Amino acid sequence: MLVTTTENIPGSRVVEVKGQVFGLVVRSRGLAGNFMAGLRSLVGGEITEYTQLLEETRRHALDRMIKNAQLMGANAVVMMRFDSSEIGQTMSEIVAYGTAVVVEKLPG
Repeated sequence: MLVTTTENIPGSRVVEVKGQVFGLVVRSRGLAGNFMAGLRSLVGGEITEYTQLLEETRRHALDRMIKNAQLMGANAVVMMRFDSSEIGQTMSEIVAYGTAVVVEKLPG
């Protein structure tokens, strides 16, 4: 599955638009992770516990979006974006979204 943040794919053309597609994940860091992150925030610098959590969550949201696009019959997603928000003080919501399309290679 080709996923791109651009509207067009060089050397290909969109032959069918399947519609909007997304993958949503809500995650919470466990008590121990929150405690360690809290201690790390006192001294400053990167909070690796949260960085890892958000990287994994983005990958999971992207995987869900791709699965949903495949179920729609798409072979690509264009204009893909990520969005995130906080739910309470311990949960993060990440959504990957875009337009599910069918593309074909141009001759030549």
